[in-house]
Amino acid sequence: MTRAPTHAAGDALGTRAAIIVFLTFAIAYFFSALVRAITATLSPTLSAELDLNAGDLGLLAGGYFLGFAMTQLPLGNWLDRHGPRKVILAFLTVAVLGCMAFALATSFSGLLAARMLTGMGVSACLMAPLTGFRRWLTPATQLRANSWMLMTGSLGMVAATLPVQWLMPYTGWRGLFWMLAGLIGLSMVGIALIVPRWRQAAPPSLQDPPSDSKGYGFIWRNAYFRQMLPIGFVNYGGMVAVQTLWAGPWMVKVAGYTPQQAATGLFGINLSMLCTFWLWGVVSPNLARRGLRPERLIAWGLPSSFAVLTAIVLLGSDAGWELWALFCVTSTFVSLSQPAVALALPAEAAGRALSAYNLAIFGGVFGVQWGIGLLIEALMVFGWSEADRYRGAIAIFGVCCVFAYLAFWRAWRTRPRAQAG
Repeated sequence: MTRAPTHAAGDALGTRAAIIVFLTFAIAYFFSALVRAITATLSPTLSAELDLNAGDLGLLAGGYFLGFAMTQLPLGNWLDRHGPRKVILAFLTVAVLGCMAFALATSFSGLLAARMLTGMGVSACLMAPLTGFRRWLTPATQLRANSWMLMTGSLGMVAATLPVQWLMPYTGWRGLFWMLAGLIGLSMVGIALIVPRWRQAAPPSLQDPPSDSKGYGFIWRNAYFRQMLPIGFVNYGGMVAVQTLWAGPWMVKVAGYTPQQAATGLFGINLSMLCTFWLWGVVSPNLARRGLRPERLIAWGLPSSFAVLTAIVLLGSDAGWELWALFCVTSTFVSLSQPAVALALPAEAAGRALSAYNLAIFGGVFGVQWGIGLLIEALMVFGWSEADRYRGAIAIFGVCCVFAYLAFWRAWRTRPRAQAG
């Protein structure tokens, strides 16, 4: 096998090399996003075949994110120590095993264990490239690369909708997971051949504040990191929870869609997200040059998602995929927090900073996915219809989003003016 090029961790990649490395990582992230979102499309099939209720469905989808979150802290240390290439190859091996286990599972507990294993395996697919980008790319280019990686993830989620529905009659859901195992294995070959080796730690630049610890303590103590935590956990995590699970059941249970219509709706939602992240990648460098910091954009833009969520709850059965797409699109302001956290901390701690924040995000995804399912079941105590229970659960989620935003806003406004942006 051809040896991957060796690249010093502190050196910048040339334009051509950066594009090739980006595309190589993007292929793996595409498949990880497809695996993440596929439960929304398969939820009617899995519910019917395994007799799953809303709580079971939320736990099964959330199990992926629980496995994902469990790896984040050691992942950050390993990325800073060993580099993106070595770490992502090891993790993707686990993802292949998880997909194979899901295809072979015959019980809910088996599916849940396989789902957690898969989540652990793909948990490096975004953190590994972002760690490399922190050291290989300029700050403005990092914002663009982050948005376009998320665009690639949205493309994977698009592929998890109608294309999955089209393949189901030929492969079944088990065959789909065998195919995913093979495709992830192929993406590993590209990473092994193309992504640079990690030869040394990046020396701190004059602009980077010195780190006083090799662990996570100084990251958790960082005021900027803490400022972004509430919206990362609730708002960012909630956006992903809706996109990857609850928008689908809402369309079927509340709006009266057929499974095929729901898959079409999910296709529309994910296509909207793809276009939005592409647009963020286009405009982010210009916004950075104009001095519009991510936290200011979040403060201005995120409240629009609350208005959309209010309309969804009030409209009920008249709230179709278009409003859910608008909710997800208006929530993407919070995605700017991820590269901002990495840039606010030293380059040599990029893996730990990104992984710690990702832990908050995907802990939130798990909590919101499972929590909405539990709320839907718990609201039966009031004798509400299934549609009204969905509306009640989403309303409670919306209240949590507002409180998380207010915590972020208070921390942002009380920081010194020079730091608050």
